[in-house]
Amino acid sequence: KAQKKIETNNYGIRSHLLQYDQVMNEQREIIYAERNRVLNGESMRNSVIKMITDFVESVVNRCIGEDASPKEWDYTEINELLLPTIPLEPVVYDESIKNKNELLHTLKEKALKMYEDKEAQFPEPEQIREIERVVLLKVIDRKWMDHIDDMDQLREGIGLQAYGQRDPKVEYKMIGYEMFGEMTQSISADTVRALFHVRLEEKVEREQVAQVTGTNKDDSAAHTPK
Repeated sequence: KAQKKIETNNYGIRSHLLQYDQVMNEQREIIYAERNRVLNGESMRNSVIKMITDFVESVVNRCIGEDASPKEWDYTEINELLLPTIPLEPVVYDESIKNKNELLHTLKEKALKMYEDKEAQFPEPEQIREIERVVLLKVIDRKWMDHIDDMDQLREGIGLQAYGQRDPKVEYKMIGYEMFGEMTQSISADTVRALFHVRLEEKVEREQVAQVTGTNKDDSAAHTPK
C-alpha cells in the first residue's frame, strides 16, 4: 500500500510538472518561430509596420475612453507615452479631429510616413531590412531570457495560490499567458523605439547577435523551471 501511494504521488508530481512545462513549451514555440524567421533572413518589414500601428493604437486606447470628447483627452499623457518611442510632433487639440478613430487614423498615417522617411535615409533598401532583423533579434532574445526568469519565479511561488482555494496550475497558466502578452507588447515597443532612433552609420551583423545571445539554439530549457 505504501509503495502504491508513493507511485501515485510521484505520478501526480510528474503530471503537474508536465502541465507547467507545456505552458513554457507553447510560448517557446511562438518565440522561436519568430526568431527563426529573422535568422533565415526573411523580410520583417510587415511585422515592423504592424508593431508601429499596434503601438499607436495601444497608446490611444490607454489614454482615451470611447465616449470622451477631444477637448477632454489627456494630451499630456498621450505625448508622454507616444513620443519617446515614435518621435512625432506633440499631439494637441485639433478641432478637425472629431473622435478617437480619426485621431488613430491620423497618428498611424504620420507614424508610417515617418518610418518611410527613415527607410529613405538608407541608400540600399536591404540595409534597413537587415537592421530590422538585427534589432528584432536582439530585443526578442533579451525579453525572452527575462521572461524565462520571471516564469521561473512565478512557478516557485504559485503553490501559495492553493491556500486561496485556487488551482495553482490554472493560475500559472492564466498569469503566464498574461505575462507572455506583456512581453510581446514590450518586444514591439522596444523594437519600434530602436528603429525610429537608428542612425545610418550603425551596422551590426545578424549572425554576431545570435552568437552573442547564445539563444539561436534551444538552451532556454536550462532556464526553465524544473
